[in-house]
Amino acid sequence: MKQLFLLLLFALTARGQQLTQTVRGRILDQETRTPLPGATFLLAENGNTGAVADADGYFRLTGVPVGRRTFRVSFVGYQTRRIPDVIVVSGKETVLTIELEADIRQLTEVKVRAERRAVNEMSTISTRPFSVEETGRYAASRDDPARMASNFAGVQGSDDSRNDIVIRGNSPQGLLWRLEGVAIPNPSHFVIPGTQGGSVTMLNSKTLANSEFMTGAFPAEFGNALAGVFDLNLRAGNSEKTEGTLQAGLLGLEAMAEGPLSRKNKSSFLVAYRYSTLNLFQKLGVQIGTSAVPNYQDLTFKINLPTRQLGTFSVFGIGGTSAIDIVVSKNKDLQEDLYADKDRDQYFRSSMYTVGVRNDFPINRDTYLRTVISHSRLRSWANHDLLDYSASGEMTGKHYQMGYDFRDTKTTLNSTLTRKIGLRTTLRAGINLDYLGYSDSDSILREPPRFPARYWERRWDYATHAWQIQPFAQVKVRATEKLTLTAGINALIYTLNTHSKGIDPRFGMQYRLTDRDRFSLGIGLHHQTQPSYTYFYQQPANGVPVRYNQDMGLTRSLHYIFGYDRQVSPSVHIKAETYYQRLSHIPVSVKPTSSFSLLNQGSAFSRSFPDTLTNTGIGYNIGAELTVEKYFSRNYYLMWTGSVYDSRYRANDGVWRNTDYNGRFATNLLGGGEWPVGRKKRTTLVAGGKITWAGGRRYGPVNVAASLLQREVVFQDRDRNSGQFPNYFRLDVRLGFRKNALGLNHEVALDLINLTGQQNVLGVTFVPIPGEAPSDRYLKRQYQLGFLPLFYYRVEF
Repeated sequence: MKQLFLLLLFALTARGQQLTQTVRGRILDQETRTPLPGATFLLAENGNTGAVADADGYFRLTGVPVGRRTFRVSFVGYQTRRIPDVIVVSGKETVLTIELEADIRQLTEVKVRAERRAVNEMSTISTRPFSVEETGRYAASRDDPARMASNFAGVQGSDDSRNDIVIRGNSPQGLLWRLEGVAIPNPSHFVIPGTQGGSVTMLNSKTLANSEFMTGAFPAEFGNALAGVFDLNLRAGNSEKTEGTLQAGLLGLEAMAEGPLSRKNKSSFLVAYRYSTLNLFQKLGVQIGTSAVPNYQDLTFKINLPTRQLGTFSVFGIGGTSAIDIVVSKNKDLQEDLYADKDRDQYFRSSMYTVGVRNDFPINRDTYLRTVISHSRLRSWANHDLLDYSASGEMTGKHYQMGYDFRDTKTTLNSTLTRKIGLRTTLRAGINLDYLGYSDSDSILREPPRFPARYWERRWDYATHAWQIQPFAQVKVRATEKLTLTAGINALIYTLNTHSKGIDPRFGMQYRLTDRDRFSLGIGLHHQTQPSYTYFYQQPANGVPVRYNQDMGLTRSLHYIFGYDRQVSPSVHIKAETYYQRLSHIPVSVKPTSSFSLLNQGSAFSRSFPDTLTNTGIGYNIGAELTVEKYFSRNYYLMWTGSVYDSRYRANDGVWRNTDYNGRFATNLLGGGEWPVGRKKRTTLVAGGKITWAGGRRYGPVNVAASLLQREVVFQDRDRNSGQFPNYFRLDVRLGFRKNALGLNHEVALDLINLTGQQNVLGVTFVPIPGEAPSDRYLKRQYQLGFLPLFYYRVEF
């Protein structure tokens, strides 16, 4: 604390100095990750200011003025790369890892490529790289990669209170999360089994390196996913200087530290911790969808250990816990709670962690081996107390009614070998081995008048293990200067049963018509296992519990994608894609009149309780997307994304219906700017906004009698998803400023989410009215979040 005070005091006495910072990092071959000694790193605004990489690829450029800067990186035999929009601040060094792509033209004139480059060189289509800064740039993104991605074409959020994303009409459960090269459990707080999102992300964006988001026809190394892939990497800590970050806001407190372990060996550490309690919202009267107080905390770390002979080792981890008690019996405000069942008290907990060791080993200049070993666990558990009411509607007590505890563990070995053959061909092959553990338990009290007698039913009571094996191989061939081809194959073997095997061929093509125009094509077959808990749901048969669905097979999706990109100028880019996805082998109810399909699950705060399922369902997604983007230049950025699509499925009754996610269209308009002010230009004003307009959520006529019996909303099977709520509209605004001082910088930001307080319909909910006879008045519309202000103050030193 004393050091921070001295920094602040020193900063106030140094106003007259020119503020600069060091920009340094490493320049590597994109495919083999070997260093490129002699590569040049230049400040684009001043071609005479630059640095040259040393024998290990490291460079250092001092005296770079603070602000947004553009750099130019070049090396003989490689494509020259332009890196725009790099924020240089006074409080922290800017450390970059830059990868260059070999140029098959060798010593001929090389043109500078200004477009966004895929981090994974095997990806030719439907891939969007993103930076740490981008996760916090857009209004209402909340430094959350999933909420940031909902601004991209073909992607939208499913619920304001959650960060699940719908990709091209697919269920959010079709998303794969990868960190440091291995698949990880859902990295969210308040996780419900079978989902890939939650209320708040555990991912701390300030710990991320440049990462990638994919929406279709993935390269062959990505398996067990149907809808999309987040391929995330943690950055290494500063290996030369100890630095810190403190942040406080309405969402809680955050601290981060990084620095060298050994300056000589360039080893470093990075650790970030967040603790949040939303109690402050209640004190300010701000509605967040619940009057209960959610609490959560998370930790992220990475220790980076380069060696001379064995490559670079890193130890990494991410984990967190979350808890919320929705106690209707003690708080009358909860009668209008977005998450509360109004007839019970709920106590909910969830936790997740992943820890691992990674080794990046350049065997020689043409061969690179990456090996990762990790272990993870995801747990969700809850208890419910049912409230007792008298005939007059007065609460007389409560009793324990339901509890569950779901635990998934995973130990993973991933090994990937990349081999470059000449300038035109790259081979990549590897295997991913997962040893999976499951332990699920759930009991519910059945009692009159809904049931003929009082008894406990065990809906889950099982523990087992299984292997998931995924070998893969892929090749990239740069056939000509203009044409690049990729092909690969992925196998998925899931040993829980004998029906879960799949072979997935993949193909990609990219043709550069001119230096500004290119066409892309992607075709790929993808398989995915079902949410783990759905295999083990049991029902009594002749007094014996039977797990009807343990033999479910894999769901299959065949992707066809065609795209066109045009780089209008160094800062303006247009991208269009059209796609068709054919889904099959979807688990649906065996009942011949049922509309149930597992395709519609995975985006709510409740679990699914399916009857006997069979892999005979089908579906399709078809659509077109357009993105027009002006990258950050001349103090502002703009992006418009739009998509039109149709998402349908067929269950066992043979009727084609809208999926739960068939909104038909979605569009976003984003923009913002930064304006340096003051004589020394040390203060930067920041403003931005976002407008979202999308098709409303799907619903159908409610079966009132069945809803009253089940004490939850039950839709009529025959007309499921035949209706659509009004279109969704939301306006978000971000305001803030950054202040640079000597060795210190401050940032203040205010997000005004749903500024107009628009009432967007989320769905229909079952709300018993104490003292009133059951009727359709128990069924009420449920609305998304209203106006929500989020504020934070951050200091970096």
